[in-house]
Amino acid sequence: MRLAELSERSGVSTATIKYYLREGLLQPGRRVSATQAEYGEDHLRRLRLVRALIQIGGVPVAAAREVIAAAEDESLDHYLRLGAATRALPCPEEPAEDDPAVETARRSVEALLERLGWSSGPGLDMLNPAHRRLIDSVAALARLGYPCDTAHLLPYGQLAAQLAVTDLDMVEEQPTPTGQIEAAVALTVLYEPVLLSLRRMAHAEEAARRF
Repeated sequence: MRLAELSERSGVSTATIKYYLREGLLQPGRRVSATQAEYGEDHLRRLRLVRALIQIGGVPVAAAREVIAAAEDESLDHYLRLGAATRALPCPEEPAEDDPAVETARRSVEALLERLGWSSGPGLDMLNPAHRRLIDSVAALARLGYPCDTAHLLPYGQLAAQLAVTDLDMVEEQPTPTGQIEAAVALTVLYEPVLLSLRRMAHAEEAARRF
């Protein structure tokens, strides 16, 4: 397809597509003349990923470029490429080690991971930004005196484990390894707001039932 058709099918303006090409977020098309190129389904799928990252997920262009580079790193096996791509998404800074709340949170999280049978150990927060975000969030609960021990965190972890099965089932529906990696990133960005919205709607329903 030509650029105009790619724009129409993707819902991304031609000017934005040209910007993505310049920034290396979209692979060049097949040159058919000095001024024209042709694009295929791979370009369409990549545009959907870039749009999910930047326009919907609010990921900066530089971070989006890192996500895409990780997804395309064929020196890694499929599992590591999936992890590298999602780890490249923006995350908070390392929690301050001199904060007592952080140490409380770290102990709670380590005990939670042990109960769930998930990977744990020193340095995990450096390898997995989500682990760092979890510690930071639990530390905020501890500072304000809200319950954040393992018993209170466990139901959330158990629900997350069930959701992971659903998520990975959707990822595996993609027919190619590259498509699965792109789907993992897009679903991470797109489904987190869905989960938050459903949780708040469920709160409203439960509050109406109780009160």
